[in-house]
Parts: sequence; C-alpha cells; structure tokens
Amino acid sequence: MKPIRSFVALTMSTMLLVPVGIAVTAQAAYAAHKGVVDEQPVQWTPHVLDGTVKDILRVGNTVVVGGEFTKVAGVGGDEHARTNLFAFEHGTGRIIRDFAPDVDAVVTSLAPGPDRSVLVGGRFTTVNGKDSRGLARLSLANGSAVPGFTAVLDDGATNRIATDGAHLYVGGNFTGVSKTARTGLARLNTRTGKVDGNFAPRISEPRRGTLRVQELALSPDGRRLAINGTFTKVDGKNRYQIAMIDTAGGFVTPWSTSAYEAPCDYERIHTYMRQMSFSPDGSYFAVVTGGGPEVKPGLCKSTTRFENTDRANSQPTWSNLTGGDSLYSVEVTESAVYVGGHQRWMDNEQGALNPGPGSVAREGIAAVDPRTGRALPWNPGRARGHGAEALHATSDGLYVGSDTDRLAGEYHARLGMFPLA
Repeated sequence: MKPIRSFVALTMSTMLLVPVGIAVTAQAAYAAHKGVVDEQPVQWTPHVLDGTVKDILRVGNTVVVGGEFTKVAGVGGDEHARTNLFAFEHGTGRIIRDFAPDVDAVVTSLAPGPDRSVLVGGRFTTVNGKDSRGLARLSLANGSAVPGFTAVLDDGATNRIATDGAHLYVGGNFTGVSKTARTGLARLNTRTGKVDGNFAPRISEPRRGTLRVQELALSPDGRRLAINGTFTKVDGKNRYQIAMIDTAGGFVTPWSTSAYEAPCDYERIHTYMRQMSFSPDGSYFAVVTGGGPEVKPGLCKSTTRFENTDRANSQPTWSNLTGGDSLYSVEVTESAVYVGGHQRWMDNEQGALNPGPGSVAREGIAAVDPRTGRALPWNPGRARGHGAEALHATSDGLYVGSDTDRLAGEYHARLGMFPLA
C-alpha cells in the first residue's frame, strides 16, 4: 500500500460498502488483506499496447494509469489513442472514453485529488495544449484541467507525488514551483497548487549528478514523509540518500541510516534508490533499490525493512537481495511486501548474477514475508523486460504495471490485476 495516496483512493473505493457517517481508515480499508493475492490475474484488465506503465491509481471504481504510451485496448480488442494517461472501470476493464487528456510526455506519478479529480506528476510540459510543467490536476469526468489549480514547476520534472487530502507532496529534480524557490521537494495545497511556505526542508550536496528527490512516501497518519534521492544532507544534517521528514514541523527527524552509503552503481546512475512504501499501520517502511551491471557489497538491488522510529544510525530489520537484478517498485500490505523489477531471484544474498545457495526463482515480481524478509511461496512470474515500475494495492487485490506483455504465463499487456485469494 502506498500510504495516504492509497488511503484516499481506498476510502472512496470502499465507501459504498460502509454506512454513511462511519469513517474509513487505511487500516480498515485493508482489513481483508489477511493473505497474499492470488497467482492468477483477472481477465478483464485492458491492455497498454506500447511503451511502459509508470503508476496506477484506483479512485472509486475508476482506475487511472500513467506512463509513456500512445495506444490502449479493451479486452474486446477495441483500440484507443491515449497519450501517457488513461482510465478504465474497475471490474470490467471498460475504457472510459470521456477521460482522454493529451499529456505531452511521461506521467510518473498519480494521487487522488479533491472533488473527483486526479493529481498528476511527471516529465511533461503541457496538458491539453496548455502549459503545465510537471504537475496537473484533472477532472476524472472528462480529463480537463481543474480551474484554480495553478502549480507549475519552474524547471525540471516530478518523480513522485503523495497526498494526505489537504496537502500535495512533490519530489523531483526542480529548483522552484510557481516562482517559489524549492529544491527537489515541496508541499502544495491540493485544490489550488499554492506552495506551502511553512514546509521547506533543504536537501543538499548530491552524491553524484543533479540534486533531486527520487522517491517519497507518506505514512498512513500523514505525520512522516520518507524521501530518498541524490542528496547526502538534509537541513545540514548527514542523510545519505534517504531521510525522514516531520510533516508538522517541516524538518528532518532524528531517524537516519548509513545503509546506503556504499557505492553500488555506475556513472550513468545518479542514485540507486527506488520506491518506498509504509506498512498499513505505519510501524515500518520498505525500500527497494536498483544498481549498475556489477554485484557489489551493500544494499543495491534489494528490498529492505526499516522501523518507523526516531532512532539515529538505524540498521535494517532485514534485507532481501536479488543477487544482481534491480528492483523498482514496492507495495506493502498486512500480509506481504510486494516487489517488482527485472529480478530473476530473491533470497539471493550469495548470488552474483547467478542463483546462489538458498535462492528462489522469482521472475520479475515477488512477495516477501514482512516479518522474516524471506520470499513467500507466491510466484506468478512475469516477462522481465526493463521491469515492473508500478504496484498498487486496492481493497480487493494488487495492480501491476510494467513494460512487458506476459503476466503469470498469460497475455496481459503492461497491465494486470491479482485479486485477493
């Protein structure tokens, strides 16, 4: 579960099942996730016919998909032109014809907005022919820009967004938002896009390349924001590629770790940090990493659990290494830490581009036991390609997005959904 981002989506998706006046929490919305999802995907998801899927978001019975693509098709084969963003109906796969915004470049991240809208982040500069660098708020009814939301990046692009309903957190490689100086991280009003002047953590001193927030994740209660990227300091304090922000105060917390100080990539990669996800109860979070073509010591090409504490010099609760293949996405539920990438194995700490002692085959997708850190038996497999970059848990299953068309041995072009067993 991607916290808060998923909380709002899941609240809306379960609202019809809950009496009016009863609040739905993230934990309650996921009460049914007492086991791992089925290995057999549903047959009704549409197909993305080219490019890659970067993010998936369910809002009520509408599922929004973002990435880099130009064509999609329903299960009946009906093709539709869609530029990097489309929507379909959960449960039937029916592509929503009225939602067809024209986004001129890659959509990297999605979050639910107020009043049946979707917040969109990416590398685009225009939406529906109008200037909208890196950020947009679109109506789910027809894909039009919502009047009054005026946020634009001054430069660069958005890598990841998350929301608690009132605030929109934006991470990327920018130096300002709407003419307000912010380097790589900002908080905005979800309705207007106005920059929050009371939230200005300062990242600095990149380990390599440009200064950026690569990924961020918000805790279910909205009080903690985990960020990672190229930085080595936050608010002047040593925070090598990863840090925890107190959202109320807008400052870096005492939590820190040296786990990602070891180099494990090559010159083309500015940071090997990839996605993060909090547990539904907020007690811990999981981090996945990529890396270069060689196997080196450290936590590159791994999934790792950290406890959500204020402890300095924190050590991983556990780590699970692939033995040389990158992981890009992670989603935590009560029963599993799901990871996606182009991995061939898990439990492969002794492997070096080969299956080491104790390793298990897990092609492109896997589930890890939250307590032990060892791979669970769940093993549907998928064509590896570059990798699965999108995982989105809902109240009734797990969506998967990637750049390949084989999932669990079946044709599911770049998009699939595993229901709860």
